[in-house]
Amino acid sequence: MTGSRNFERTPGLVQLARRQHAVVTRGQLAGLGISARHVSHQLAALRWRAVTSDVVVLHNGPLPRDAELWVAVLDVEPPVALGSWTGLHRHGLRGWDRDGVHIVVPRGAKTRRLPGVVVHESRRPAPEDIVRLARLPVHTVQRCAIDAAAWQDSPRTAVGLLAAVVQQRMASPEQLWDQLERVGKVRFRDLMRRSVADIRGGSDALSEIDLVRLCRRHGLPEPKQQERRVDSRGRTRFLDAVWILDDGRRLLVEIDGIGHMEVARWYDDLLRDAELTTGDREIRLRLPAAAARTEPDRVVAILKRHLGPH
Repeated sequence: MTGSRNFERTPGLVQLARRQHAVVTRGQLAGLGISARHVSHQLAALRWRAVTSDVVVLHNGPLPRDAELWVAVLDVEPPVALGSWTGLHRHGLRGWDRDGVHIVVPRGAKTRRLPGVVVHESRRPAPEDIVRLARLPVHTVQRCAIDAAAWQDSPRTAVGLLAAVVQQRMASPEQLWDQLERVGKVRFRDLMRRSVADIRGGSDALSEIDLVRLCRRHGLPEPKQQERRVDSRGRTRFLDAVWILDDGRRLLVEIDGIGHMEVARWYDDLLRDAELTTGDREIRLRLPAAAARTEPDRVVAILKRHLGPH
């Protein structure tokens, strides 16, 4: 591991190297009784290599991913944590990979800009948000998710990420909600609160409120809400929004909260549509709940096209 039998016999060195994928600090080496002169000798002999002024790798080969993560967290003073996209990946989130190693440090912390390392400064270090995964300091799933969502340019990405975290059963809506209560003012906070409420099961009421407000604001007729309908199997269903058009046809709009993105729910929704459809006298639309908040002009254009001039 170290390229020197004498150093391999140093008490604690092999164990430290194994824990941290052969990435250590000069301070850790000094704590084991290895002098700066001996470190310099190993570096000069190309047995070890310095990746920063304070971080040393105990070999001269390429760095695997875990070693890169150790370099990132060891090169700054604690508290530091892998967070945002990197933290989510370490927790097991699938399908949302992003480049770089994302670390979170306190606001004003002294850091070096290492290639491939994205440093986020936070006003709330919150040590209680840090857990250990394979000994690496990592933010909790809910902290990673809220941070990553708030640091996006796209509100749709923010909403989709929270949905994915819940759908993959990495965090509950309640955990995300509690984290939002603690973060204070961050980007997309209101949108994220509404979206988490969608996931928690309040999507119908929220969606109706958003849709009605949108219609009022743009001078569109308000729909009839929660209209009762009996489907082809004799079961009672409720439609989110219904308009009677000038030609006698009916425009039916279903507002899908984030929970509808789950595969099983999507499957049921498609069958539900088929069971409720009564013929060519109806126009059925499905709209995502977040669209009324993130892309209201687009939703209004869709409604105007079907409702006609008013």
